[in-house]
Amino acid sequence: MNYFRTFVAFALCSLGALQVAHAAVSSPPPADLSDIKSKMNASQTGDPEQKPGAMVYREHCAQCHEGQAPKAPVKVFLNMMSPEAIYDALSLGIMRPMAVKLSDEQMHHVAEYLSGSPVGMPRTPVAATCSGDAANFDRAKVPTIQGWGQTPDNDHFVAADIAKLAAADVPKLKLKWAVAFPNTVRMRSRPTFAYGALYTGSQDGTVYALDARTGCIRWTFKTTAEVRTPVMVQSTADSGSAAPLAFFGDLIGRVYAVDAFTGKEIWRVKADEHPSATITGSPVYHDGALYAPVSSLEEAMADPKYACCTFRGSMLALDARTGKQLWKTYTIDEKPKKVGQSKIGTPVWSPSGAAIWNTPTLDPKRGVLYAGTGNNYTGPANDRSNAVIAFDLKTGQVRWSWQVVPGDAWNVGCMIGLDTCPEPAGPDFDIGSGTMLGKLPDGSDRIFVGLKSGQALALDPDDPKKGMLWTNRVGRGSIQGGIQFGMAYDGKRLYVPIADMKFSMDKSSAEREKEAGPLRPGLYALDPVTGKLLWKSTPDDVCYGRQYCDPGILASIVGIPGVIFAGHMDGRVRAYDTEDGKVLWSFDTSQPLPTLSGKAGQGGSIGGGGPVVHDGMVYVNSGYGAYFHMPGNALAAFSVNGQ
Repeated sequence: MNYFRTFVAFALCSLGALQVAHAAVSSPPPADLSDIKSKMNASQTGDPEQKPGAMVYREHCAQCHEGQAPKAPVKVFLNMMSPEAIYDALSLGIMRPMAVKLSDEQMHHVAEYLSGSPVGMPRTPVAATCSGDAANFDRAKVPTIQGWGQTPDNDHFVAADIAKLAAADVPKLKLKWAVAFPNTVRMRSRPTFAYGALYTGSQDGTVYALDARTGCIRWTFKTTAEVRTPVMVQSTADSGSAAPLAFFGDLIGRVYAVDAFTGKEIWRVKADEHPSATITGSPVYHDGALYAPVSSLEEAMADPKYACCTFRGSMLALDARTGKQLWKTYTIDEKPKKVGQSKIGTPVWSPSGAAIWNTPTLDPKRGVLYAGTGNNYTGPANDRSNAVIAFDLKTGQVRWSWQVVPGDAWNVGCMIGLDTCPEPAGPDFDIGSGTMLGKLPDGSDRIFVGLKSGQALALDPDDPKKGMLWTNRVGRGSIQGGIQFGMAYDGKRLYVPIADMKFSMDKSSAEREKEAGPLRPGLYALDPVTGKLLWKSTPDDVCYGRQYCDPGILASIVGIPGVIFAGHMDGRVRAYDTEDGKVLWSFDTSQPLPTLSGKAGQGGSIGGGGPVVHDGMVYVNSGYGAYFHMPGNALAAFSVNGQ
């Protein structure tokens, strides 16, 4: 049973071992893909519970990191950290007093056991250090697209004067350059552009500022945990005489501010004291304040002896220059309390959950910030899960809340059939893709929302009590189906990406999925006024039996005038005509790619942030070695004719 739980934690919590071991590619990867292969081999060789680090962990670490110590990161977080980060924490950092009795060899063993990778793997620089003009930041090139949704409205649309890519030139796109990130099987941080630089985070905790045209490195900043969020870069108009700042969050729930021109740390703040807290949505900057959504991996605790659950989602407002907290508002007002026990006598706490996984949407006109929440972790479910919440920008007060899917109490125990699953089990239909503020052709505003159920809907921001003005369940949905990371809106049509994996791996949803009908992966265009289907584009299946390969669209999409770019779980990035859904261009990123380091990189499933378009180029993070998807470690940049 211990080995089974470890397997589940590895599979669910993003070590990506299974995905790496079995995911075939369109052609065999070259021998010099050492980073991915080393991680694969370290993770897959033998029973991890028999490795020397397992005993060290059980004897010296488990008593705090299995949920007993309030501020200790739980094991699933440690599984996602690099071995170097764990070793440094034990030998030099915050864990040094607790590790004083451990030998250097024991610290190496436990770091390798938890991370699934050997300490000190060779790290080839992703690119050369910039020199000459490429090394210089241009203060005149202020940020024009920001965060997950590209605009404060989160509409995932890039205007023509920013994209600088005509629809007629899209079929001419060719690979210009690529970089391969070390110790990486998944790529989650969507690139951001400012001052001539491309800013992005990575799985091993390194944040990069690359020259956007050539890919050379301007600076790097090292955290101790994966950075999944985009990097939010401040404008010089907002920073005044001081250097503009770059903001991001990491896997273990810290928010950072660094100098956007040098990478020097200015401040860091722990967003929440809960040991399972994490930052997955992009921080948002407005008028001197930074707003950070707080989510959690507590629902992934698969140990029946873990007292689930005590986390509540929240929105945090910080002074952007100092990191001082301005306000913090929980998505659930009531503090969790013990409400019963599981079949084996483990305490059950409630209410819990309602995490904010997505990037909040700014609405300065109404003075609010919108965010969508996830499911409750334990029952009974309350009215703040799977809801749209409007927070007052100045005070954090909840102006209003509107629930889309009630009764959704779910955790990983439901997925794998453990007693930790609430009764009745909810569908796990989070608002993972967040909210979007769009203006209709008649000038009225709408909030567009997408859920993992495959449901898209519209609300009136001025009168949310009206409820859904329209709704359309475009996809079948599941815990990894439906709308996962973000729709797009161009003022004419609402574009809806549907994932709908062949196998959801969720025991609790099998009957629900039958009732919801067949799989419907692909791209859909809806009328924003009525929600009616305008067109659909169903991708052909080119997986040819590759394991963890699916044709649907998991990642967020992005639009430019006339074109929608979408990254697929089969590794392809495609460009669609906005009028009819016709495919204008396609590139398979899952093939080995030449990179600036001289060593080949490898793409995989495209998840998370998806494509970005800026200044005549298209950028794609490829690789999503988590949750039964194909791994990869490549950031690919395309330009017209590769110029």
